[in-house]
Amino acid sequence: MMSMSQPSVFWWQRYGTLAQMAQAAVALLGFVAILFQINEIRTNNRAASARQAFLGYTDLAFKNPKFAQPDYEKIKASGRDEQVQYESFVTYFLYACEEAISAFAGKREWLASCDYDLRPHLPFLCEKNAAQPAYLATYGAETQQWIKASLKTASVTPPDCKLGKT
Repeated sequence: MMSMSQPSVFWWQRYGTLAQMAQAAVALLGFVAILFQINEIRTNNRAASARQAFLGYTDLAFKNPKFAQPDYEKIKASGRDEQVQYESFVTYFLYACEEAISAFAGKREWLASCDYDLRPHLPFLCEKNAAQPAYLATYGAETQQWIKASLKTASVTPPDCKLGKT
């Protein structure tokens, strides 16, 4: 007696039924949708925390006008405590700007606002960078570039690190 040959198997039978394939496709789409949601939440959280940091800085500037519009020579002459407070103020300001600029990439008004507020701190940053280059290294590459470009534009250079009257 002749043996019966195996019945031919259609390609889709190897991968399961159409219903199973549709189910897998729906599951995959659901997974992709979840990834988009996570990314959206992350972006929204980033924006919220950047706004929070910037509001914190604004509040600090309001309460400390002597640091927001500093007379750096006077701060240097006033003793260690005030110098430490001022350095902390600048550190907070730079952190708030770093957060805002990266969270709102492409929104020029954040950079413009930070640019405006950065100018009076350039003498301090010039001296600090000359004495302790590690200070600027604590910020991201973009922030470091922004500060260095601002120092160059304003012609604030060591050793005197003076801000021009422009």
